[in-house]
Amino acid sequence: MSGSAESPERHRRNEQHLGPVVRRRGQVMAGTADQRLLDTRGPSDWVHGDPWRVLRIQSEFVEGFGALAELGPAVSVFGSARTAPGSPEYELGRRIGHGLAEAGFAVITGGGPGAMEAANRGASEYGGVSVGLGIELPFEQGLNEYVDIGVNFRYFFVRKTMFVKYAQGFLVLPGGLGTLDELFEALTLVQTQKVTRFPIVLVGTAYWQGLADWVRETVIAQGKASAKDLALFHVTDDVDEAIARVTKP
Repeated sequence: MSGSAESPERHRRNEQHLGPVVRRRGQVMAGTADQRLLDTRGPSDWVHGDPWRVLRIQSEFVEGFGALAELGPAVSVFGSARTAPGSPEYELGRRIGHGLAEAGFAVITGGGPGAMEAANRGASEYGGVSVGLGIELPFEQGLNEYVDIGVNFRYFFVRKTMFVKYAQGFLVLPGGLGTLDELFEALTLVQTQKVTRFPIVLVGTAYWQGLADWVRETVIAQGKASAKDLALFHVTDDVDEAIARVTKP
């Protein structure tokens, strides 16, 4: 037998198992995967790159789906964060939250103050489920105290997916640009049949009738939309009618 043959012990010393990979002789690597993970402090630019953002976006969808998957029937309520507590609009939101909870529906809002707080409060006071989907903003608001289930998001489009996916309709109180953004996103989804049977009710004729008139007299009149698009939403002052429209089977 040749004296140059490796002994079994020396052969094992020159063999490395890295998961399913086997490395031998000159291909053996120093250290382990755990050492390289835990000991290395390299550049951090990757945290701000698009590949990492994709993972963060994915994680927000996973967290949102996980938190709301067993929510049950729900309605999303939108309105201004600047609505003052005790004002008629605030009390309107509170009545809506109460009425939805009484009808057996969870209330989903953006989780902030104003009209959102009012709807969450009405649901909570009745003993219903009150959900707040917050958003990371330069002027931090935080979730109002009446939220039972809260999820905070970095990305608006992930948050808006949750508003639509886990609600069977929208009730829209007087609000600003954020409310209009959510309203027109929902109208577009229904118009393009991305979602089916999704009632959208604007509560407060004094506030919303001008918008409805503009859609009819300008947008539709100039051929930018069809007359049937007026049926995508309904304007009312009647809280009971509004709740009935979004909760009926």
